[in-house]
Amino acid sequence: MTDPRDAADPLRAMRARFRLPRQADGTPCIYLCGNSLGAQPVAAGERIRDILDDWAELAVLGHHHGPRQWMPYHEQFAAPLARLVGAKPAEVVAMNTLTVNLHLLLVSFYRPTPARSRILCERGAFPSDRYALVTQARFHGYSPEATLIEVDARPDTGLLATEDVLAAIEREGARIALVLLPGVQYLTGQVLDMARITAAARHHGCMIGWDLAHAIGNVPLSLHDWGADFAVWCSYKYLCGGPGAVAGAFVHERHAQARELPRFGGWWGHNKSTRFEMGPDFEPIAGAEGWQLSNPPVLALAPLLAALDCYAAAGMHAVREKSLAQGQYARELLAARLKSRVRCLTPEAPAERGCQLSLRVEGDAEHGRRVFADLKRLGVIGDWREPNVIRVAAHPLYNTYAEVAQFVECLAQAVNQS
Repeated sequence: MTDPRDAADPLRAMRARFRLPRQADGTPCIYLCGNSLGAQPVAAGERIRDILDDWAELAVLGHHHGPRQWMPYHEQFAAPLARLVGAKPAEVVAMNTLTVNLHLLLVSFYRPTPARSRILCERGAFPSDRYALVTQARFHGYSPEATLIEVDARPDTGLLATEDVLAAIEREGARIALVLLPGVQYLTGQVLDMARITAAARHHGCMIGWDLAHAIGNVPLSLHDWGADFAVWCSYKYLCGGPGAVAGAFVHERHAQARELPRFGGWWGHNKSTRFEMGPDFEPIAGAEGWQLSNPPVLALAPLLAALDCYAAAGMHAVREKSLAQGQYARELLAARLKSRVRCLTPEAPAERGCQLSLRVEGDAEHGRRVFADLKRLGVIGDWREPNVIRVAAHPLYNTYAEVAQFVECLAQAVNQS
């Protein structure tokens, strides 16, 4: 199947930079699961082999010698990550994994007092975020039940309403220590109004942090200008950094020299100029790097470098434009082929959606599971979220318009025969 949109696509050459899965008979899969694990960049293997070769040839000398010195290796990620999240390079760092980073930053930015101890979050938060907030509240001696202010999705839409979030901040602001929300809601694919929510939280003196797991590499971000205190993300979804890839964090520059902020210290976060003096007192690096604990896993970082090269070549503006176009194309096809059989939970407004479409097949959950199983048999890889949601995401760097159309045809076939 061909589509004239692909011939006119300014990003059409990017697909060749990725390795995509195939079915048992060798035919290509329609891979629409970048919201869960991005496809592998072709250059990822080369990047890893480079590090393996350096290790073999240089051993410990590779830290300070050779073309890819390991001591400063992580520093080259700051600029490309900063461009993707709308920050200054000193405000971002590649380190750890998402929930580890969330806990580390909560040490600094969740500082409850008897008068201001509450945490505003969403009731349908990704479990790991909720686990982190609940355990942090307990760590500080507060009951999670009395501490968490959980904003509900509206029952008629299944979506969070910005007005409800703002109303909760207005109502409880004097008692809120922290607002933590997702930039993109993992189940529905809804993009939250991060600018307005951040402004409201800061107006009421609340710390504000964002989980950007489904946002980075997916939608435009302006963390510095919005004024968020911190953010965390993973790198294995839209960023295509590989399973369990090294994650990242943002800390606004107004906190760069904030020595009064409590934090967990580690050798890699210590002043680089005196790090090897092995002194007893922790002197954090100014900026986000000061939240590091240990030296980064260079082999695990290498694939992410290959992925960021792809984003640099494409440009986030072009990525976003194609994402919106493919999403609209998918909606039009779904409306034409499956109007009364499939409901799209993701908002239609461009500002409120990214690559992901969350689809609910009408009928009971068992019917939806059969449809999802049939999609897999037909060579479509998306994912299933209980109790009844199929999530698909056409990634602008490697998915084609023809694949979007093929997916809708496969979905129609699965719905009609399941």
